Amino acid sequence: TLPYPTYTPAPLCAANIHNEWIPSCSSHLKPVVGMKSDTLQQGITFYENYARISGFDTRLPSTKKRKSDGKILVKYYVCSKEGFRETPRLHAECKKKRPITRMGCKAKLTLKLVNDQDNYEIFSFHEGHTHALTTPNSAHHTKQSRNLTLAHKKYIMDNSHANIGAIKSYRLMKEHVGGYQNMAASMTDFKNFQRYIRKHIRGKDAQMLIENFKRKQQMCSSCFFKYEVDNK
Repeated sequence: TLPYPTYTPAPLCAANIHNEWIPSCSSHLKPVVGMKSDTLQQGITFYENYARISGFDTRLPSTKKRKSDGKILVKYYVCSKEGFRETPRLHAECKKKRPITRMGCKAKLTLKLVNDQDNYEIFSFHEGHTHALTTPNSAHHTKQSRNLTLAHKKYIMDNSHANIGAIKSYRLMKEHVGGYQNMAASMTDFKNFQRYIRKHIRGKDAQMLIENFKRKQQMCSSCFFKYEVDNK
């Protein structure tokens, strides 16, 4: 049975065997064919934790479901560098050139339903990678190591009230926690969340401004404001 995921840091290293990089981690953290999980999510979490410790990102390529009730029969999990990019994206005439991130990696995990309940087992597992894995100094950049927590979100929102943007908020928080390696989130994560906030308040910003003036008026009786509204 799959053990509950542990997030104890482990040394990130890999051995190059037969032109494939094999992650080196504790045996109890490595998937083994035949391992069973009580739920599908437990199996996914176990592999994501293994990927984080080993130094690579994962991706869900496809899922097989039963047509009668939509029950998931097979779940595939692959390395983020699996396959290759579509050829048109690599052409010189493309307006936005994207870096080559797919290297035909064959690392893969397959979870298969073993009965009509929620029990799944590891049906197949390929641990070799066709690319070097993440080094310990850059491990905090992987997707599995990044997680925008409630504390991050509140920090961004509190700073936005003082007209402090996402980039400056990221740099300030980096100083508070002692370095980028302790952030557990990227600058892009900060900017995406602030963009989400702006999208959420779109169309309501004028009313928010009025409510802000009303609160000031309650605190100070001498505060006065006036506004007009057109037909739009």
